[in-house]
Amino acid sequence: MPKRDSPDLFTPAPLPVAVLDPVQRLACLRLIRSDNVGPVTFRELINHYGGAVQALEALPELARRGGRTIRICPADRAERELDAAAKIGAQIVFTIEPGYPALLAHIDAPPPAVYIMGRVELLSRPAIAIVGSRQASAAGMTMARRFATGLGQRGLVTVSGLARGIDATVHEASLATGTIAVVAGGIDFIYPPENARLQSAIAETGCLASEMPPGFEPRAKDFPRRNRLVSGMSHGVVVIEAAHRSGTLSTARIAAEQGREVFAVPGHPLDPRAEGTNYLLKSGATLVTTAEDVLDVLAPVLAGTALVMEPATAFKDVVPSAPRPPPLIGGSDRDRVVLAMGPNPIQVDDLARATDLGARELRVILMELDLAGRIERHGQSLVSLKPAAAMG
Repeated sequence: MPKRDSPDLFTPAPLPVAVLDPVQRLACLRLIRSDNVGPVTFRELINHYGGAVQALEALPELARRGGRTIRICPADRAERELDAAAKIGAQIVFTIEPGYPALLAHIDAPPPAVYIMGRVELLSRPAIAIVGSRQASAAGMTMARRFATGLGQRGLVTVSGLARGIDATVHEASLATGTIAVVAGGIDFIYPPENARLQSAIAETGCLASEMPPGFEPRAKDFPRRNRLVSGMSHGVVVIEAAHRSGTLSTARIAAEQGREVFAVPGHPLDPRAEGTNYLLKSGATLVTTAEDVLDVLAPVLAGTALVMEPATAFKDVVPSAPRPPPLIGGSDRDRVVLAMGPNPIQVDDLARATDLGARELRVILMELDLAGRIERHGQSLVSLKPAAAMG
């Protein structure tokens, strides 16, 4: 029976933090924009090959071995995207670079890159998300101002989604102390239209962030993606007014999955805008009515967390002198992995036990299958086989 690596080796390895030169920066963006390269596969490729340039060279063969051919993002397309960002004063930061939002880097499958504009130093300060209803009541907006002002004065940066209602109120109230607006579309796309002046003000005195390219118009499915960044950049999420079925509640759910503190402001039982917050309280969220309540809970976390990333090293110091070749894997190993998988998500550790493969061999096979569009990543090291119809 072949020797298998320790199960804890299947925990995704941290990416090196390094300064990227223009060639590596372009290669990172091309890698992200290539078919079937999601956050997990990006991290696996960088760790396996030591850099995006080497990973790009390996993509065609990896995909072929997985059973498909894939489209690799052309260099000129990636260059146009970077040029568009530079023209509006935005910059892209990759997970392997210093300056990437420190807390966000530690969530499960963080976005490989985010575009940022404004005071980038805000991304390294302790942060709290405050979110709530778009159709907020006057009382709700008053509470949002109180929380944003109080927490801002105590040194916390506020994070929200630049939506109508509570989000906009939070940003306005904390412009002076520091606020980060995470948008669902491109960093230059104005949405909603009535927040145009506020978005411009945040770009100057606060910070705008997005994982989408400049000019991208958000779709309905992009707002939940934005929500995971809002909570991922923060130590906790304060919910002020939320309907029972709302995007605000999805932010709270994602925050709990990310291990963040979830706070909720109670509301009147007859107000539909309080159904969501009252539900959160019954489900275990921490009841808060003042900024001090939040600070009391977060005090131990803030005291023990260093948000400033380690000093950058030259990229050449963390890249091997030559890319590591992938292990030779026969078709029988790949077939065994496919047979062991199904539509139900399975832990990678369990898959390793079922196939009796080592960590390195299994990771390469999963990269191949992922690039071929044959598997789905679910976070928390869970994978599943896509139905044949879904693979096209």
